[in-house]
Amino acid sequence: MESVDCAVIGAGVVGLAIARTLSAAGREVVILEAENAFGTHTSARNSEVIHAGISYAPGSLKGRLCVAGKAALYDYCAERGIGHRRIGKLIVAVQEADLPELHKYVELGTAQGVTDLRIIGAAEARALEPEVACAGALLSPSTGIVDSHGLMLAYLGDAERHGAALALSSPVLAGQPTPDGIVLKVGGTEPTELLCGTVINAAGLGAQRVATAIAGMPADKVPPLYHAIGHYFTLGRPSPFQRLVYPTGRAGALRAHVTLDLGGQCKFGPDLDWRDGVDYRFDASREAAFYHAVRRYYPGLRDGDLQPGYTGIRPRLAGPGSSMHNSATDFIVQDEREHGIPGLLNLFGIESPGLSASLAIGGYVGQRVAALMP
Repeated sequence: MESVDCAVIGAGVVGLAIARTLSAAGREVVILEAENAFGTHTSARNSEVIHAGISYAPGSLKGRLCVAGKAALYDYCAERGIGHRRIGKLIVAVQEADLPELHKYVELGTAQGVTDLRIIGAAEARALEPEVACAGALLSPSTGIVDSHGLMLAYLGDAERHGAALALSSPVLAGQPTPDGIVLKVGGTEPTELLCGTVINAAGLGAQRVATAIAGMPADKVPPLYHAIGHYFTLGRPSPFQRLVYPTGRAGALRAHVTLDLGGQCKFGPDLDWRDGVDYRFDASREAAFYHAVRRYYPGLRDGDLQPGYTGIRPRLAGPGSSMHNSATDFIVQDEREHGIPGLLNLFGIESPGLSASLAIGGYVGQRVAALMP
């Protein structure tokens, strides 16, 4: 049986960031990825936004790691030449009745240490984004966009330079804790067993399945998994926007954000629906709802402008009716102090802002691992 100091399960942006941190600290690392390429699920099917950290409950892991990760990510991308732009974001109050929501974002952001937010009037918002119709807006200058694939390539390159190895098509089927470590049963074309001193379960949409496959894992420590699917429609002509545009949240309303990629392509989304599993089929019947939602703040949207784009699925820990401000939707990072299995760390619910927070998550997990080392 082969042995390794540390196995990271999952080669999404968070798993790769963790592998980068652990290998740089001198740990022997193997990254086990069930798919035949890295970053094929949540890490590849998102908005590629660098979030400012203004939408999360005060004191939450999401908030703390997003703010720290955002600053680290901008520095890292600049240093490594990874495509990114700090383009800013407008959160728009479409009606006068929505204006109080802007102050709530300021309060949340201030509680996280985000100090560059500014509420502006309708005229200034229109000067910044002439196509936007609103009663006022919140300007978030530190929001940006990033090339997520380029970022993952850089994380993987860093990890490999420190000796880490990536094993693709290597699903983890089971795990057995022993006095010498955790024995992982790895499937694929060349099935094997691997004795690991430390196991980091960063499997994203598969994290609950992996945790349940570890013998002795308490069932009450594995949170429920809700597959939250979001659709993106693309704009079939050049973008009229220079910044991201988000409408304020309204109970029961579709929030179809404006997001931009580094090539200038404008897309609207995601919406929020629920699937029973990992099912990326695009529901074109949602088009009418998108037209209605987008025209609330972008009345210049013409019939025929929207084109079906893609879908992404978030590993949510709370289902329909939950709020991103709810502590039940926070990131969960568990070690043996929570579940009783030495050497095992589980990451659950690593959805947005996981990309923005990835470097901070890597550092946080590295600290947790170091604290548990004999």
